[in-house]
Amino acid sequence: MARTVLASPSVSFVQRPSGRSFLLDLLKATGCLLIVLHHMAFYGPMAEVVARAWPSGIAWLAEHARLAVQMFLVCSGFLTAQSLAAMSALSWGALGQASSRRYLRLAVPLLAALSLTVLVSELIRPGFVHASLSAPPSWSQAWAHVFLLQHLLDLEALSAGVWYVAVDLQLFVLALLLLWLAQSLQRRIGGSLWGWQAVLTSVLVLMSLSHWTHDEALDDTALYFWGAYGMGWLAWQVRQLRYPAVAWGLLLVSGLICFALDARFRAMTAWASAAMLMVAPSAWLQGAAPQVAGLASIWRSAVSWLSRISYAVFVLHFGVCLLVNFAVHRWWPHGVAMNAAGMLAALLLSLLAGQVLHRCTEQGAASWKRWIAWAGAFMASTGLAIALAA
Repeated sequence: MARTVLASPSVSFVQRPSGRSFLLDLLKATGCLLIVLHHMAFYGPMAEVVARAWPSGIAWLAEHARLAVQMFLVCSGFLTAQSLAAMSALSWGALGQASSRRYLRLAVPLLAALSLTVLVSELIRPGFVHASLSAPPSWSQAWAHVFLLQHLLDLEALSAGVWYVAVDLQLFVLALLLLWLAQSLQRRIGGSLWGWQAVLTSVLVLMSLSHWTHDEALDDTALYFWGAYGMGWLAWQVRQLRYPAVAWGLLLVSGLICFALDARFRAMTAWASAAMLMVAPSAWLQGAAPQVAGLASIWRSAVSWLSRISYAVFVLHFGVCLLVNFAVHRWWPHGVAMNAAGMLAALLLSLLAGQVLHRCTEQGAASWKRWIAWAGAFMASTGLAIALAA
């Protein structure tokens, strides 16, 4: 493997390979399944029926499976650090272009998924009275979703997980601003860009874990979640160090600090995810997968496939689960076995629907033309949903 050494006055680096990573794929695929199961356990009557026979399992999914969000945040921070590493001079124009590209990549699949979800909600509402249904949409609410402002404006979300999409965009923009600030400090004061990035990111991680993540008023902002996202960013930066002992030392110290500042499951889940990315063998993070055969090949292909469609599944699964909940509740409201089968069917249908959405919205470059089309489809669905509610 060819390696490119990056010059620095005090630290030696090695540029790691880019491309698909089996470890990242595994974390994203696992997180995707856990989030879908968490929402099924948290929303809808199927889980309530299954809980009669399996209370501990449903309770675990409802309470702890959401820790997968921390895995998503760490992976997102790691990948963002990797993608921005080549941006040596970040102007305000480049910052705006990068932010708009990120917005399009997030918004287009979300708008397509919301187009389905608002219609499903109104079509099943007359025969499905349950707290998991949001109220009928309004025009102001729809426009807030288009620009990912719904929670900042204190409006009800039209689907589960929309908050994460908005926060992901905020985190990316904040990461861009930190890179711009680090480059400015390097030009004016000197030192290494790596060093300034590490200092700025670490300061925000410490602030997030010690203060911001304990303030519920900030839970719709990037500051609340920067602890996990920044750990992913730092994991990528530390991997650039040539000396493994330094990485292990930083890993141990960061874990102790993390536990001292926020001894909760979500902080430790984020640290454990970042630790895996930080010290994993290079082969686990290489784009070219080793040749495997048999069941191992099938399993690896399945993990890679689920990772690719994980975002599409994330934004679409709530509408699919609502539809399955309605059908099962209508015809088998009390059967534990049928409701358990319904939960499995909802999971499988969410994966299939996510594959379709991925093909329709994520393959190929995101563009404003595609955004206009799906924003129009979402507004048309909102108008129809408002008419049905009336």
